[in-house]
Parts: sequence; C-alpha cells; structure tokens
Amino acid sequence: METIIFLVLIPLVIALALLFIRSDVARGPVIFIGAAATAVFSVILAVRQGIWSDVGPNMLWSGGTESAEATGYVMMGIEAALAVVIFILGIKYKKVLACILAPVQCFILIWFELHAGHSIEVKNNIGIDHFALIMVIIIGIIGTLICVYAVGYMKDFQSHHPEGPDRRWWFFFLMFIFLAAMFGIVLSNNLIYMYFFWEITTLCSFFLIGYTKTEEAVRNSFRALIMNLLGGLAFVLAIVLLGGTYATLEIDRLLELGSSAKALGQPDYIVNAVVMLLCFAGITKAAQMPFNSWLLGAMVAPTPTSALLHSSTMVKAGVFLIVKLSPLLGVQGIMDIGGPGFMVMMVGGLTFVLASFAAVTQSNAKRVLAYSTIANLGLIVACAGIGTPEGVWAAIMLIIFHAVTKSLLFLSVGTAEHNIGSRDIEDMDGLFGRMPRLAVYMIIGIAAMFLAPFGMLISKWAALQSFVDAGGVWVVLMIVFGSAVTVFYWGKWLGKLTAIVANRQNIQDKVHGEEWFVLTGHIVLVIIISLSFPLFSGSVIVPFVTHFFDGITDATAVALSGDNMIIMVVLAATILVLPLLFYGRTRKRVVPLYMGGANEGDNLTFAGSMGKDIPVSLRNWYMEGVFGEKLMNRVGLVTTCVIFAVSFSFAGSLAISVFRYIQGGGTF
Repeated sequence: METIIFLVLIPLVIALALLFIRSDVARGPVIFIGAAATAVFSVILAVRQGIWSDVGPNMLWSGGTESAEATGYVMMGIEAALAVVIFILGIKYKKVLACILAPVQCFILIWFELHAGHSIEVKNNIGIDHFALIMVIIIGIIGTLICVYAVGYMKDFQSHHPEGPDRRWWFFFLMFIFLAAMFGIVLSNNLIYMYFFWEITTLCSFFLIGYTKTEEAVRNSFRALIMNLLGGLAFVLAIVLLGGTYATLEIDRLLELGSSAKALGQPDYIVNAVVMLLCFAGITKAAQMPFNSWLLGAMVAPTPTSALLHSSTMVKAGVFLIVKLSPLLGVQGIMDIGGPGFMVMMVGGLTFVLASFAAVTQSNAKRVLAYSTIANLGLIVACAGIGTPEGVWAAIMLIIFHAVTKSLLFLSVGTAEHNIGSRDIEDMDGLFGRMPRLAVYMIIGIAAMFLAPFGMLISKWAALQSFVDAGGVWVVLMIVFGSAVTVFYWGKWLGKLTAIVANRQNIQDKVHGEEWFVLTGHIVLVIIISLSFPLFSGSVIVPFVTHFFDGITDATAVALSGDNMIIMVVLAATILVLPLLFYGRTRKRVVPLYMGGANEGDNLTFAGSMGKDIPVSLRNWYMEGVFGEKLMNRVGLVTTCVIFAVSFSFAGSLAISVFRYIQGGGTF
C-alpha cells in the first residue's frame, strides 16, 4: 500500500516543488530525481504485486469507512474548485459550452454523493491487476522519460519564443500532475476515484495545449476541454445510474453484474446503459471520431505535450477504461446492433480506416503522427469492442508497442524541428547528412510502426485474426484497408529519411544531452520489447486475459501460437543485427548520382533539356483530392453520430422500460 501512495505522491510533490523553482540550474536536477523516483517506484509496484506471476486481480485497500468518506469529501471540494476555474475561464474567453458542462456535471455528482453516494459501501477503492501494472510501467517509464526530454527541449523552446514570459515552471508542474493523475486512473476500482483523476487529466491537457496562450492555442485548448467534458458528463451519468440502481460504485462489481446476466442469457439493460456511457467517455478521451479534432488541435502545444498526450497518458486513459469493460462488450448477433459492443467496435473500426486515409494527405510530421495515433487507438478500441480474449490480447499488445514507438517519433520530430527549423516531411531531405543519429532513430521508430516483424504489425495480425474468428466482416474490411494505407504514409516518410543528399552539414552536435539520453532510451525499449514480447505475453498478458474471461484454460487460444511468435523474434533480431555486419565496411566505388539529366558534379543539380541547371527535388504525392482531411472527417462525423444515435436510443428506451417495470412492482 505504501508503494501506491508513494507512486502518486512523488510526482505530486515534485509538481508542487516545480511551482516555486524558476532557475534552470535547480529545475533540471529536481526533474531528474522526480522522474527517476517515479520510474523506480512504478517498477517496484509491478514486481511486488506479481506482474510476472500467474495470480489474478488483487484488490487492495478500501481505506476504511471514515478515511474513504473523508477522501470523498476532499475530492468533492477539489472537483467543485475545478468547475469554478473552468466556469471563470469560459466566461473570460466566451466559451458557453464550457460554462455549462463543467458546473452541470459537478452539480450532478455532488448531489448524488450527498444524497446516495455516502451510503454506498465500497469494499475496494484501489484495484490492481496485470493490465493496471502494465499501464503503471508505461506511465512510470515512458511518461518520466518525456519529462526528462522536456528539460532540454523547453530551453530551446523558450529561446525560440523570447517575446513571451518564461512559464516553464507551470509547464513542468502540469506534466508531473498529469503523471500522478494517470496513476490514479489506472489504479482506481472506485468509479468516483477514477472520475476525479479523469477530470484532472482533462484540465491538465487544457492548460498544456493552451500553454503559449496564442489565439490558436486557446481555441484548441477549449475544443479539447469541451469534448472531454462531454465524456465527463457521460461518466457522471454512468456513476449515478449504477450507484442508484445497484448501490455499487466498483468496476469489479460492475463486471460481475454484467457477466452474471450474460451467463443467465438475460441481458441487464441497466448495466448495458452504464457500460455504454462509460465507453462513450472513453471514446471522447481516446479522441475517436467524431471527437478526434481535439487531439489534432493539441499539436500547437510544445512537442513533449504531444508525446505525453499521444503515447503514455490521456488517450491511453480512454482505451484503458474500454479494455477493462471488454468482457461486457462483444457482438453476438443482430440483437446486439444497439448494444455497447456494436457501438465501440464500429466507432473504433471507422476511426481506424478514415484516420489512416487522412494521414496520407499530411506533410506536417506531427499531423501524420496525430492521425496515426487516432487510427491506432481506433484499432485498440475495435479490439476491445469485439469482446473476445484474442481481441483483448491484441489491444494490450498494441497499447504497449504504440506507447513506446509513438513517443519516440514525437520526440524525434521535436528535436528535428528545433534543429532544421521545420516539422514538414518535405524538409527532411538529407537528414542523414545533417543529423544521421536522429535519422536512424526515426527510421527504427517508423519501421517498428508498420514493418514485419516488429510489434505493431504482429499486434495487427492478432487483431485481424480475432475479428475473423468472431465473424466481424465489416471490421475485417476496415482493418485490411486501413492497414494497407498505413504502408503508404509511413513508406513516404521513410523514403525521405533514407534519401541521401550531398553537401549537408552535420548539425546534430547542437542537440541537448537530455534529448539524446531519452531518445536512446526509447530505442533500447523498442529493441527490448521487439525481442522479448513472447515472454512478456506469456507471463503477463495471457494470465490477465485468462483470468479476465472466465472459463478459458488454453493460453494459446488468446494469442498467436508460440511458434509464430518465436519466428517473429528471430526475424526481428536478424533485422536489428544485420546492419552491424556492414558498419564501417565498404568496398563500393562512389560515383556521381544519376539524375534527370547530366549531373553537374555537385549531386544537387543537373543539366535540363533547355540547357538550364535544375536543382534536384524529391517530393511525395499526398492525394489531397482523393483522401482529403476534411472529407474523411466529414464522413467520420456522419457515420459515428449515426452509430451513437442508434446505440443510445436503443439503450435509453430499454433503460426506461426497466425503470417502469421496477416502479410497477416487478422483479427481474
């Protein structure tokens, strides 16, 4: 229990300390110490709670009635204060929806807690299982590495924006508060606790996105706030419905209620409505269509913010909740068209394919990464929506690989932008000459995202297999076409990075040591995960899934076969080792490059047909007229809104019928 307390308190204490530290000399060591301590305690918690063992979920610490009630009142007071802050900011910037949504959900929750919530006995406020421990390690390692990277990055950021005040103390305060809140989310079994931390991440992301206080930053920060407040309102309604009907607020109890109803063949429509509301909250937090625009708008923030939101926190909170609810999802037949599983699976599948198409049209590297993140989150959501052990296994593997590789790529783009002055892919010609080490890191990150035999492709293979086995034909088509498109946009970027342009000055010595340390750490993590994922799968993920879904005894039924995984590891090792065999050795004769005309000798220009010297140019095809960003988002908006309308109208009518049945004296 002490480890859990320290895990939340360390980033909280560091955050508070950073509020008062304005010197670079003092700030750096405090961040390093706080990051190291947080990472160490996350690993200690994982080891102590048996992440490598075959034990099932171990629910811990109810906190006692008095302490739990006191904690509830403290949370209630903080939630009210946050609502007041949002209300004031909404008035200041004339954002009406923010002024309405924040007070409404705060009022509903406080009313519920004072009238009914205080009488509900919660046995386990904290819940720890293998999946929660996986998330703890991701947050504790990837999240803290991003904070360390930000030390050097924000020095450059401030020097590039000398006109504004130095507010880095505020930036790092928010980063560490974010980590503390994420630990709270993944370790909460009490939905009230989870909601509290959920809303803190919403407010932190709002301030981080609007960090520069430009008009664009403020507009995008409020877009993120409003969309996540919509999800927060759904979360509150789920709490009220579950607590008011079954007098429970625990996730494990919700899973028991739903599983019991499924086992009896009698769907519990109240539970379905609760699950649907919680999944809706997860969908907004995970930036699924039609709510994806808030994550795209987050690109205006400094790169560490983008990496934190896209890889280890914020969006992962959304998919974490949906995966936890996966046993209550799944599509069994036509009668489930209005069910939560149908909603989650279809929204995730549509987001995956449409966001993948939209990524093709982007030349801004951060927008490519943003759409790729939205697409991969869509695949994770769809895997959870299918509600099968194989789907959950694939979803967790995708979460792990995506967290590491996407963080690496975001941070690499941030370093490239500060040193070459652009984040546009078309400006990355000759990066091998200017920043060879960074180019290699980016190539490894991109390869890990879509090439065989690295983890993302393996996870997609498992996802596809789970959809085929479950008979989800439409989603299979979405996965196939979406995966094919990813080859297009990653391949274009990879081609730019591997192109060699002559006479480029090496400028990578200007990169801060903290940045190289963090980027190298990410590369090590990518390699370790790529080579050890069968062991990790067998010792951590499979035990969780087999316990998560009662009645499963064959471990191989929830993952790829052992032989296939071993083959993938051997191939990955070969690909990683092969370049070392040729490092520093070559007997090839260097000749002038062939161009569209006679090479002028500098490998940069050639003689054109009219006798003019023409500079060599390498440009990609972005197909804006075919897969335009606006078109894809418009299609996503219409289709997903129809899915939400069908699902919620169906769930709402059933819930009303159940309430009337209960009021009439009937019983289930």
